[in-house]
Parts: sequence; C-alpha cells; structure tokens
Amino acid sequence: MKLASTSLLVFLYAWCLAQQKPDSTWLRKPDVAISGFIDAFYAYDFNRPNGDVRQGFLYNHNRHNEFNVNLALFSIAVEQKRYRAKVSLQAGTYANDNYSGESATLKNIFEASAGIALDRKSKWWIDAGIMPSHLGFESVISIDNLTLTRSLAAENSPYFLSGMRTTFTPNEAWKYTLWICNGWQRIQRLQGNSLPGFGTGITYTDKAENTYNWSTYIGSEVPDSLRRMRYFNNFYAQFQLADGLKCIAGFDIGVQQKSNNSSAYEAWFVPTMITQFTLSKAWKCALRFEYYSDNKNVIIDPSIYPDFETSAVSFNVDYSPIKNVACRVETRQFVATDEIFPQNGTTTNRDFFIAASIAVRL
Repeated sequence: MKLASTSLLVFLYAWCLAQQKPDSTWLRKPDVAISGFIDAFYAYDFNRPNGDVRQGFLYNHNRHNEFNVNLALFSIAVEQKRYRAKVSLQAGTYANDNYSGESATLKNIFEASAGIALDRKSKWWIDAGIMPSHLGFESVISIDNLTLTRSLAAENSPYFLSGMRTTFTPNEAWKYTLWICNGWQRIQRLQGNSLPGFGTGITYTDKAENTYNWSTYIGSEVPDSLRRMRYFNNFYAQFQLADGLKCIAGFDIGVQQKSNNSSAYEAWFVPTMITQFTLSKAWKCALRFEYYSDNKNVIIDPSIYPDFETSAVSFNVDYSPIKNVACRVETRQFVATDEIFPQNGTTTNRDFFIAASIAVRL
C-alpha cells in the first residue's frame, strides 16, 4: 500500500501544479445525461444440466430453459471539460453471478466513479471508484459487442476494477492507461492481502480506425502469507477489412506462481477470433472461434472443471432496425479435452446451446 500512497501523492502534486493559474473552465456548466439499458434473454442448453445455472465459467446469459434479464442498467453521468462523474446501478443474472463474492449492498453497483482533468486541454485524467476494466475488447453491454454471448477470454478476466485510474490521451491515435486497484475484479480488497493490483494499457487507433491494444495486470489474489504473483497480458487488434467485414483477433496469456516463494509458474492462454459480416443496414451475422487452455486451473475452478481445456465455435444473427435496438440469436458449441460438462447427471466433453436476446439502450 506504500507504493499506492506514493503514486497518489505524485498525481495530486501534478494536479496542484496545473492549478497555479486561474482557470475559468472549472466554472462551465456540466452536461448531465441519464441513460439505461436492458438485455432480456432466453437460452436452452441441450445438455439439460441440473439447476438453472448452465456453466460455472460463464457469467452472461447463463440460465437454462428460462426467460430472464441478463443486465438492466440505470445510469446518471456528469461530464465537464475539467471533471466528470458517473453512477450506474445494475440488476440481472450477470450481477448475481459475477458479483457473488461481494456484499449485497455492493453487487448492484455497476459503476461509481469521479474524475478530474489534470491539464487544461483535458488530455490527462485521474478517476477513482468502481469502473469498467481496461482488459479485453468486449463490454458487459451486449449491444456493443460483435456476438451475443461473451467470449471465454472476457468471461474469465476482469469486467470491472475498483481503484484509481490515470489516462493520458495525447492525440486521437494514442491512449495510455495506468491502474492501481483492489485486486483482480474485486470491489473490496481481499482480507489479509496488502498488495494492490496494478494495470497498464496502450491503445493505438490508425486513420482507418483499426485498433491495436496491449493491456496488463500484475497482482496477488491470495493473503500475504500465501502470496503468489500473477502476471497477465491481453492483446487484441480490431480491423475493418472491407465494407461490411469486421474482424477482432485477441490473445490473452497469463502466469502465476505455483506456490509462495516458488520459482515455478503455471500458465493459461486464450486465443480468440471473431468475424462480423454486415448483410444490410439492419442485418448482421458473426462467426467466432476460441480456445481456452487452463489445465493447471489457475483461473477456472478445479473442483468443478479440472484440467480445463476447451474449444468453442459460435454463430449469431443480429437484427437491428435502429442503432439502439438489437434482436439476436446465437448458437454455440463447446468441445473439451475431458468430460467436464454436466449432462443428465453424468458428464460429457461437449455442450451445445442456443441463446436469444432483445436488448434496448435507452
């Protein structure tokens, strides 16, 4: 925590230097925006698992033979050239599944953050609170993604972080991010763990709007007495290959110490490829290939899915009559190296399901 405190003092000192001369931009009236989002869905898993939750490594659209709400959001945002704040409250199966380790009063907070610009041109910002993670190319808000369901890479890396973030955007092409946080997708710090998590991000967008990203995370997700360092890298590139043809290629790789003070590390990696075809103004489809290798169970719970190695392919069709409405249907097939998926009281190495959703951004 000493390092985190020192970094905070550095940022505050820089901010104080920036304010030595009077700046009338602080007095400008901010813009206030109220928005909402709802994603209602139905999914059918042909393995017909016992219970409503289909798979323990999925956190979105993860109910079997049930109509439900994956995510319902209500947001209020204040935006001004020198300061900003946002509060978003959430409900739905995603909140129940992904925030199960948080207290009841916190699991309904999707985002709660406040920030100030450290320079007069608003290129350098510092924000604090609960915010979306800098890792990955997918959002929890399904309407923003190329596929209906989330990729395995997104489902098993942080959707959110709780801490302090500084962002520097020198121009339209480059963006740099630095994080100090409470840990790997935690609102509250793990009891007994005094080491904060750290993250970095570099994003480059060229004139053709192709995006290249490298993000990292470093931390320990256990108490100090059992400390095991985790190092994670997230790479992705998003291309507009031709009119109506978009592609995302991603690769996640991480290592974690096998035990406290050990020189041995255990690794996991996740390649992902998604291609979206625009058929018309209203119709699109997407094809996704992915592979998740975590045979040492660094991320995936070993008590449920030992030696986790799974391939997946999905295909979805989208109908969007207007920008803020999406009606989507997706089929998805998992194939594992071992028989890890529940099926009628037994297990199998395959799982196939269909999901459908209507999502509206308000």
